[in-house]
Amino acid sequence: MFRAVWHPFDEKGPRMLSETRATLLARLGFAARGLVYLLIGWFAVDAALRGGETADNQGAIASLADKSFGPLLLALIAAGLAGYALWRLAEAAANPARSKPDAKNLFERGGLALSGLAHIVLAWVAAGFALHPRSGSDTSPNDERARDWTAWLLDQPFGPALVGAVAFGFFCGAVLQARKAWKGDFVAELHGDTPTPGYVCTAGRIGYGARALVFAVTGLFFAAAAWRARASEAGGMADALAALQDQPGGTWLLAATGIGLGLFGVFSLIEARYRRIRVKV
Repeated sequence: MFRAVWHPFDEKGPRMLSETRATLLARLGFAARGLVYLLIGWFAVDAALRGGETADNQGAIASLADKSFGPLLLALIAAGLAGYALWRLAEAAANPARSKPDAKNLFERGGLALSGLAHIVLAWVAAGFALHPRSGSDTSPNDERARDWTAWLLDQPFGPALVGAVAFGFFCGAVLQARKAWKGDFVAELHGDTPTPGYVCTAGRIGYGARALVFAVTGLFFAAAAWRARASEAGGMADALAALQDQPGGTWLLAATGIGLGLFGVFSLIEARYRRIRVKV
């Protein structure tokens, strides 16, 4: 009767506790990512309909800094993004899905590693705002940083080729996001007592499609910077969204993209609850 009760000092207790904590952090990370994308989508729709400013992920995080509940929420976001980053890096290193070690698998694991590193940066940004609250009125801080490190890359040997590699990475990311939007196979990562509702898959498809568009436009910025060897041509997500607004019918294109990014945030919140989390500790 008592053997069914788990005790933290059992032989497998520490490992089970570590896996539970890692799983909880990963789920908190999906929730944090969902909130960030909801904010990005909100800024995009507001920019399209009311002339506000677009924002990238760092800008969305910064917008919470001057709110009364900001420091606490930013601390939770930082913890969640850090947990998500560690989970992605663990997936890249340990290959918990047990995929075959072919070129496709190595490409996917490389993408997981890059995602992990990117979310470490975001976690650091959120932690910085949580510890040192300051005005969040500047909602696009990452675009200038993108131009700064693009300028640094261009000053290195084979600089344009390095920036071109960054552009290629964004194009690959766009293709992967578009593939997910087209196939809808991401719902296989969700679990539940009943089949995944169709509207959840639809929200995910639209969200991944919006991300594919933003990744592609960002890749074009870096491709132009590489071709012309000018760092001023580079830009981040906020610049990509602003560029959509400058196109014919840009108001509605930006609004639709913002809604798509918001739906990606909603889907991330669903993943926080139902995503299968593979953990190896």
